[in-house]
Amino acid sequence: MSFDRLAPHYRWMERLLAGEKLQRCRTAFLHTVPRPQRVLMLGEGNGRCLVELLRTHPEAHCTCVDASQRMLERARARVQEQDLHGERIDFVHADATHWQAPPGKFDLLVTHFFLDCFRADQPAELVPRLAATAAPDARWLLADFQEPAAGIAKWRARGILQAMYFFFQQATRLPASRLTPPDAFLQQSGFILRERSLSEWGLLHSDLWQRA
Repeated sequence: MSFDRLAPHYRWMERLLAGEKLQRCRTAFLHTVPRPQRVLMLGEGNGRCLVELLRTHPEAHCTCVDASQRMLERARARVQEQDLHGERIDFVHADATHWQAPPGKFDLLVTHFFLDCFRADQPAELVPRLAATAAPDARWLLADFQEPAAGIAKWRARGILQAMYFFFQQATRLPASRLTPPDAFLQQSGFILRERSLSEWGLLHSDLWQRA
């Protein structure tokens, strides 16, 4: 899986297809979390959420992990353009399924539109590994797609998700072919859902989880 091919085009594609809807999901709870000192961001992409996090929490030190070198370059350039003290960021080019982080280090984890990229069997191993990096009382921000339970919203979402997965499988060799809700894995890893915001007929959700 690599988003390198899409990196130069991702911003205009998102603007065309979703406007600011995804960005609103990413930033929904940035202002409500306690001031983090150490932040782990996975699959951040071109750095739009990273910039907002640094603006909101200027004292935070971020570790930004992405499997796409070109996405990391875009994120680094965006931070430099905004003059946001790039020395507070560690950009790590790595596959999150193999990357090893120090245990108990981060008081905020951020995985926006990230866990939906993996096969159904992978989150059961990945989420506990990420949870092990969290400090006591850490928060976890997560924004992603979901399929509503019933009605027109369910069928609308299913059509959108099928088209989305087909495109990304062709463009990036995405291993996932469908959504795997991460809630159970987060709960098993000791996190409690504190807040959830829904939008787009329930297609999008923004979550604030907290370590119990």
